[in-house]
Amino acid sequence: MISTLTGMDVAGRGRSWPAYTLAVLFLGYAAGKAAFALQDRLGFPGGPPVSAAETESYFLDAATAQWFACASGVLGACVVLATVTTAGRGVPRPLMLLVLAGMLVAVGGGTGIMILDGFVGVGVGWRWYHGVLGVLVLGLFLETTRSYVAVTRRVAG
Repeated sequence: MISTLTGMDVAGRGRSWPAYTLAVLFLGYAAGKAAFALQDRLGFPGGPPVSAAETESYFLDAATAQWFACASGVLGACVVLATVTTAGRGVPRPLMLLVLAGMLVAVGGGTGIMILDGFVGVGVGWRWYHGVLGVLVLGLFLETTRSYVAVTRRVAG
């Protein structure tokens, strides 16, 4: 009961399941971006289509842009896993918090667009279920960060 109230599991560690779930989602994102990179297309499987005009105005060719996005998904998975692993917890806390803050900007921006367009409609093409996914991803990221902060505060203090 107390562990439920404090957000810690029975062993006194932070919750790790949000980070593991988020890592799987980041790897799924990377796989989708790799699939589109191999097809030399912009966009994401299951997402809104990218118009030819948008493709033409892009400063990178589609494959290169998608490979960079694929790498960012793999890097994101590594970072969130680092918040719950012993090796990752060896990273200095200020550095990890800086990286997580940067990720919050990126994840928050992407999910914010999905949420806003999915529920309100700003013309991108995300549907309501993409908005729900955006809310879930943002919640998982915030819980992963909260758990890391709580555990490392206790260890440092």
